[in-house]
Amino acid sequence: MSKRLVILFLLAWACQSWAEEIPPANELRSSAIQASDLTFPNDISSLDETTSPRMALFKPDGRGPFPALVLFHQCGGLGQRNRPNLSMLDWARQGVDRGYVVLLLDALDQRNVDSVCLGPKNGLVFARGVRDAFQAARYLRGLPYVDGKRVGLAGWSWGAMVGLLASRSSWAEPLAEGDGFQAVVSMYPGCFTIRPRFSSAFDIAGSDVTVPLLVLMGGQDTETPPANCQPAFEAAKAAGASVDWHLYPEATHCWDCRQLDGYSKTDIRGSRVTYRYDKAVTEDSAERMFGFLKSTMR
Repeated sequence: MSKRLVILFLLAWACQSWAEEIPPANELRSSAIQASDLTFPNDISSLDETTSPRMALFKPDGRGPFPALVLFHQCGGLGQRNRPNLSMLDWARQGVDRGYVVLLLDALDQRNVDSVCLGPKNGLVFARGVRDAFQAARYLRGLPYVDGKRVGLAGWSWGAMVGLLASRSSWAEPLAEGDGFQAVVSMYPGCFTIRPRFSSAFDIAGSDVTVPLLVLMGGQDTETPPANCQPAFEAAKAAGASVDWHLYPEATHCWDCRQLDGYSKTDIRGSRVTYRYDKAVTEDSAERMFGFLKSTMR
């Protein structure tokens, strides 16, 4: 079979595989307003050893303009089961140290939600999370020290799934506010088919990716198994999308969560999972993430 025929076959397969799992645009917009908009911080916060994880804006020294990053947390938010989410502060520090304005997002606190690990609460569904991310991008572009042409999104677990959805045209077109993102990084996402009780089913990952996307996954991740993701990424790549992914064979879910090392739970699918903090993988994932952002947001 010629290379052209292979590409055509993969494109046809991708369309057939994913077309039925994209909700109508009006349904996405309706889902996104189940919870009210977030209020973003007005002031720049300090980022030192006394800083606690919360919704906050951080910036490097100087006038800029700087590239900017929205950081989107895991399903437990910035509290992470009554433990401060130190990993998200670590990522914020790395972003500022590398010259980024960082908005550390908190989608839970203002909505009186403790966790979405076992499903939506108080209207915080995936469409609302995607709208939050796009509104955060619009907010950052309005700051005088931000380069509006270089705004990226990085998400972890639940936030990583928000990132996958935000990278797709079927979700960005009805939910984006302004220019959206120039690049998306997604760490240990779940590439599930979500089947809400009262609305259409949808796939977290799909073939209609329209921005550069980097996905990092753990081979020992039983909470969001990486094998679920590869067919969608291959379909997106066959359709011409800029999608790259990397598997850390020995890494579990939440490999960067130093505050949750050894934590065990039963997840929403009934699987028993244990998190293991891996310093080497965390450092490598940072190098991959910021190298990718530097190359895609020039």
